Amino acid sequence: MPVVGFAITRIEAERGKEAISPQMNINSAPTVKDIKEIDLDALKKKALQVDFDFDTNYSPNIGSIKLSGELFYVADDQEKILDGWKNSKRLPEEASLEILNFLFRRCILKMLNISDDLQLPPPINLPFVRPTQQSQGRQQEAKTQKAADEPEEEKEKELKEKIKKLTSK
Repeated sequence: MPVVGFAITRIEAERGKEAISPQMNINSAPTVKDIKEIDLDALKKKALQVDFDFDTNYSPNIGSIKLSGELFYVADDQEKILDGWKNSKRLPEEASLEILNFLFRRCILKMLNISDDLQLPPPINLPFVRPTQQSQGRQQEAKTQKAADEPEEEKEKELKEKIKKLTSK
């Protein structure tokens, strides 16, 4: 089963003194700090409470954003996950993928607004629409075609006027 709950408990963000430059790097990374088992009364189940930090750093010293929080994860093999965490501070691959992908989705979305408020670049590359060579060619072709059509339109008007004169007599 997946993540059944999520809460951010702390937000830290700052903009550094250095100017934003094209040579800037943006690194985002989640860190699982602790895992413990809790009772979820609403679901009448036990769940794993995963405490996390999610850091985004802009370098050189342009700024940083840090979210801390907890998520609640329900799985069939919770005991195995908990034992593995206690012994080696590692999660099994399946649980790790679900938890980390969830954290990336939710935290990056929160950080988009925070980065905008601090006038920092977004922590992910957003889509950017650019004209393609083909579409530029089509625009030029449309302009050329319109120019070529203008004499035809003039001839058509003249022809319609001649027809009108002939039929009105």
